Amino acid sequence: MSLSRQAMADWDGNPAPEAPLLPESLKESGLTLGFICDMLLRTIYTRGVMVGRDLGQYLCLPFKVIREPLKFLKDEKLIQVDGGDLVGEVSYRFSLTDLGRERAKAAMEQCAYIGPAPVPLEDYVEQCYRQTVTGLQCYPEALKAPFGHLVLKEEMFNNIGPAIISGRSVFIYGPPGNGKTAMARAIGDFMNTAGGSIYIPYAFVADNNIITVFDPSLHVIDDTATEYGDDADATVRKLLSTGAVDQRWVRVRRPVIVTGGELNLQMLDLRYNSEAKFYQAPIHFKANGGVFLIDDFGRQLVSPKDLLNRWILPLEDRHDFLTVASGKKFQVPFEQLIIFSTNLDPKALVDDAFLRRIRHKVGIQAPQRDVYERIFSANCKRLGMNYDGAAVDFLYERYYSRGRVPRASDCRDLLETVQSICRYRRQPVHLTRDLMAEASASFIAEFT
Repeated sequence: MSLSRQAMADWDGNPAPEAPLLPESLKESGLTLGFICDMLLRTIYTRGVMVGRDLGQYLCLPFKVIREPLKFLKDEKLIQVDGGDLVGEVSYRFSLTDLGRERAKAAMEQCAYIGPAPVPLEDYVEQCYRQTVTGLQCYPEALKAPFGHLVLKEEMFNNIGPAIISGRSVFIYGPPGNGKTAMARAIGDFMNTAGGSIYIPYAFVADNNIITVFDPSLHVIDDTATEYGDDADATVRKLLSTGAVDQRWVRVRRPVIVTGGELNLQMLDLRYNSEAKFYQAPIHFKANGGVFLIDDFGRQLVSPKDLLNRWILPLEDRHDFLTVASGKKFQVPFEQLIIFSTNLDPKALVDDAFLRRIRHKVGIQAPQRDVYERIFSANCKRLGMNYDGAAVDFLYERYYSRGRVPRASDCRDLLETVQSICRYRRQPVHLTRDLMAEASASFIAEFT
């Protein structure tokens, strides 16, 4: 079954995307007999003698799926089978014969990947459409909680909400230190609340090329649900052992991936492991179903023009192409809310043609005094410190009225400096005008 773009566009924002179901047969796994046989040979070659149960768990496939490949390998005299201590095939011990070791070495030379079996590319594409970022239910009240730690004016919510619903690109711009990155992360938090967790595969296979997707350094596993799900029917499914989730998929929170000045064009292509002969998905691909934030846009190693030219097609058509070493290309979804955040003038970075492709532009300006005082007060509360309006008066008299543009981040930085001064002197953490004067003096270079 394949989901159409229209079905994706009409999605109602169900907070629980449908989970991939456990395959009941080799055919349902989407993998060929030869492919799984090679994986079994490589696994036993690398890990030594294994019992059937452990083989299935290592490949994240039910034993009934690998039963036929194991029988084929036995008939071909590539593995030998010894009875286990328990009743049933899952306790049998599987080891390589001499011929099997030779075949395993040949398989390792072709591809040395071992671990969870990949899913077919088609299954990955279908799952992406099930859990797209487009169409999440979003309304003013729903934004309050994930943005509760930020001090924003009502008109800012009116800009952010439609951008989230569209699932399209967003340009957030304005002077530094005023919460652009924090806002992008809050959007990710909202998407996790409103859109539910998503499923991503450990890896997928396209034309015999294995591409790993799950990255524990970027993806946060959602362990709040069992493998049978967390809805009202979970208990029934567990008792009947039906409808279990395909273990080749990982349930994760919608990713919020942030990249900054280190971004270059090579990071947007498949990374090939020439020794192991498999690929790792590019960084933006791992953000599918979530948020991809390009922070400090315009300060990357690659020029803005080259970077944006690379993304003209994905932004317009919501798909990208991955190219393997042979030169063959595969079309893949570009299903993410991509956010460009910059301190620079957008018109100085990109031309009008590209700006038209970025659907939403959100300007964040320096806070007015009333907003500044609210941010200052919120940081005092966070640090367990009394609010003293005289400290704010000092900052405006000494710095902001003399040309220094206030930043939202000043509140955090200065109050944390006051906190450090108090702790150094073994005093209760508190705030006075004099302490603020002392803190700002040590922070003076930043105020120039």
